[in-house]
Amino acid sequence: MRPVRLAMHLHPQHADYAALRQAAVTAEEIGVDIVYNWDHFYPLYGEPDGEHFECWTMLASLAEVTERVEIGPLVTCNSYRNPHLLADMARTVDHISGGRLILGMGSGWFRRDYDEFGYEFGTAAGRLRHLAANLPVIEERLAKGNPPPTRRIPILIGGGGEKVTLRLTAEHAAIWHGFGKPEELAHKNRVLDDWCARLGRDSGEIERSGGVPSARFGDPSYGEDLLAAGITQFTFGMGGPRFDLGYLADWVAWRDERNAG
Repeated sequence: MRPVRLAMHLHPQHADYAALRQAAVTAEEIGVDIVYNWDHFYPLYGEPDGEHFECWTMLASLAEVTERVEIGPLVTCNSYRNPHLLADMARTVDHISGGRLILGMGSGWFRRDYDEFGYEFGTAAGRLRHLAANLPVIEERLAKGNPPPTRRIPILIGGGGEKVTLRLTAEHAAIWHGFGKPEELAHKNRVLDDWCARLGRDSGEIERSGGVPSARFGDPSYGEDLLAAGITQFTFGMGGPRFDLGYLADWVAWRDERNAG
């Protein structure tokens, strides 16, 4: 089994930037493995017109103020940027970070982002087709950069659609992020394994990620439920205005004991 990894998912909303930056630094100091943000233009919960910051500008900053953790969007919306531009942004942040970027990708779903910023919302099926078309373009553009990325940037795909999203994951991703309870994640993992078998991909090459619900932040034993579902990367999502990350220390201790065993 892969080693357990812990990820802080910073929701860039309802906080000033100094608080977000400090939360990332604190999470690294406590010992998490990854710091994610998300790619939206407005808060997803709480005051809908509250404070919010842009994903990739923030990632460039986090690349400078952290030293060890991997960073990335969970996830970036395929609809918001030309795929060639997105690949070059990813390559640049990869270099700023010294090779710590994870390129999280999703097809998009938050209609307000689209309407307010002038993107065509279309249909869920159309957005998935767009993602499928853009992933090879992104990979090709990454290979053409000068200088090239410092490593093969791992692609993360988020979502649980069994007919398209998990097939795209089997084709392109190094990490899959799913949503739901452990039993739901276990089912999606089996579907992903089946897609890998059909496409000739070693399913062991894909790391599996899932979220810890906020009600279980203080309970590292929940990690055993996720492990039983095949999840080895655990994410902890939190937005502002304050970031109390003290619970992470117990998870880091549990992770280290679990990985040592």
